[in-house]
Amino acid sequence: MPYNCVVCVKQVPDTANVTVEAMKSDGTVNRAALPAVFNPEDLNALEAALRVRDTHGGTVTVVSMGPLGAAEVLRECLFRGADRCILLNDRRAAGSDTLATSYILSRAVKKLGACDFVFCGRQAIDGDTAQVGPQLAEKLGLPQVTYYERILDLTDRKVLIRRNMGDGWEVVETELPLLVTVLDTANKPRPPAARRVLRHKRAKAPGEVAREVQDAMPDATSQEREVEEASRIEKLKMQGLLIEQWGLDEVEADLAWCGISGSPTKVHRIQSIVLTKEGFTNVPPTQEGVRDLIHELIVDHTFG
Repeated sequence: MPYNCVVCVKQVPDTANVTVEAMKSDGTVNRAALPAVFNPEDLNALEAALRVRDTHGGTVTVVSMGPLGAAEVLRECLFRGADRCILLNDRRAAGSDTLATSYILSRAVKKLGACDFVFCGRQAIDGDTAQVGPQLAEKLGLPQVTYYERILDLTDRKVLIRRNMGDGWEVVETELPLLVTVLDTANKPRPPAARRVLRHKRAKAPGEVAREVQDAMPDATSQEREVEEASRIEKLKMQGLLIEQWGLDEVEADLAWCGISGSPTKVHRIQSIVLTKEGFTNVPPTQEGVRDLIHELIVDHTFG
């Protein structure tokens, strides 16, 4: 029996070297200050969906909400085997917290129509909240299984899933449709396939096409650029290389629930913590060793 899977992925700032400059004065992330990468656990979510399709048949549709640069992670999805990619791009969605993001994603998933699985990474490295997946399940009215590691059995409309509880495992059975959040221990994501890279490296979203035309025809009239954009987009569509691009109007989103206005979360401040101590302290596994450690922490004002 074939299954249709939707995967939500995110392009995130590389948080390996975060500084104060990574935040704007309004408490939102300054994404321009950090290089962008594919959110790691979203790759595991993509791999989980691809394995369902490869085993049982069906489709894998990937949705990403973000600026035009997020089209890069969608190309990565095409390289790995995704069937269809959609970029949710709208300036009015800027500054969305998890509540607004999950609402906008829910509108996109509903626009796609009936699906069997919605796969999300457990959490994104730019926030570490692990909230979007569960909030999305609530807005879609779907049962959810968090901390997904693998499918043990999938028969017709019932699925048996093992989830990692940290100090053990839990096996749960539920009916489809279903949303799952996937751990990095669930699988090893497949690398991009060379043949698919050669085919899809020219895939573009309409916004990227518009930017290319603007750069190539700076002296043209707006009408001339529109004609050229339409021609290039139609060519990409005919070749199966068009990354679809939706705005908030296309998914019929209520603007009151989007962007800054729909985001109650506020960041008070961010601090850059620098550890200056060199080397390490060997603590003997004795009562005296533990007392000495506690005394040192109190003297350093780590405790107290």
